[in-house]
Amino acid sequence: MRTPIIAGNWKMNKTPEEAAAMVSALIPLVKEAACEIVLCVPYLDVYAAQKAAAGTNIHVGVQNMHWKESGAYTGESSATMLKAAGVEYVILGHSERRQYFAETDETVNLKTLAAVAAGLVPIVCVGETKEQREAGYTDILVAYQTKTALTGLTAEQVAGLVIAYEPVWAIGTGLTATDEQANETIGVIRRAVAEMFGQAAADKVRIQYGGSMNPKNAHGLMLQPEIDGGLIGGASLTAEDFAKVVQY
Repeated sequence: MRTPIIAGNWKMNKTPEEAAAMVSALIPLVKEAACEIVLCVPYLDVYAAQKAAAGTNIHVGVQNMHWKESGAYTGESSATMLKAAGVEYVILGHSERRQYFAETDETVNLKTLAAVAAGLVPIVCVGETKEQREAGYTDILVAYQTKTALTGLTAEQVAGLVIAYEPVWAIGTGLTATDEQANETIGVIRRAVAEMFGQAAADKVRIQYGGSMNPKNAHGLMLQPEIDGGLIGGASLTAEDFAKVVQY
């Protein structure tokens, strides 16, 4: 059995003070959760979130990193730096990074390799646009994105990371894939992993749904056999809503 993982993506929200307050409010609501809980916060909130979450079942991650260990990359942080700061998880290849900051499948691969080498757990994002889905390219596209992102890893390494299927058309739009659509596409992703790394790795890797999961739809999505959790955007910004998703 795969342990479900619910990860909050705060995006560019919350000051350190707000982050600490949010984590403190969340702790009693999720202390008996049966899933793994991660909050991926802005860099400036890492220390505050970690301090508030110390000794609890809440893990702290970030939303991006550079693939180089050091160098002239103004404004970036490396996997080595993040690991030294106590970060455990990192979101890679989120559609907003691809859209606004020119992320490509190739740079996502480089970042994934660097994250794993440093001992971080990457949450690797893949997904299609509305136009691509309507044209019938969803399966081909997500399989390609998955295989490209994981190239160069071993089966053991792949089994320990997280993949998030985030249909671009369902992020921040209020639209959500149906339970069956999400399950079907995540099944495609799992088969792509099996083709590269074997069925054992595919059976172990956790694959989240990341398109507007919220307290109203989390239960139905989490009942699907291929779905191992959620990468939560807007609903992760309040303790009450996020806790309801965790409790699905």
